[in-house]
Amino acid sequence: QVQLVESGGGSVQAGGSLRLSCVASGRAFSTYGMGWFRQAPGKEREFVAAISRRGEVTKHADSVQGRFTISRNNAKNTVYLQMNSLKPEDTAVYYCAATQSFMVAAFLYEYEYWGQGTQVTVSS
Repeated sequence: QVQLVESGGGSVQAGGSLRLSCVASGRAFSTYGMGWFRQAPGKEREFVAAISRRGEVTKHADSVQGRFTISRNNAKNTVYLQMNSLKPEDTAVYYCAATQSFMVAAFLYEYEYWGQGTQVTVSS
């Protein structure tokens, strides 16, 4: 098993930046693909970005492509989400997730472990 703890959320004005971090503990971090999802009030949880076990492959949702970047540091058991040019519609709770899938995973059902989430609020 793996435990995930997110941090780095907060309030920012439109156009600003935030970097989310997710630290994993438990089983070897490098054996998991990692992903970020978000859930806005009244909406379903949606895919944001994913990264392969060694970080060589990434995938980003169309809505964040060119603004957000997922990365990981296996030596620090950490995955990051750099968020630039933030928009009010990016406001949501952001969740880190881990999957044992060998492929970069973009669907909720592919992830076995989830963090508690961190709130991101973007004001106009």
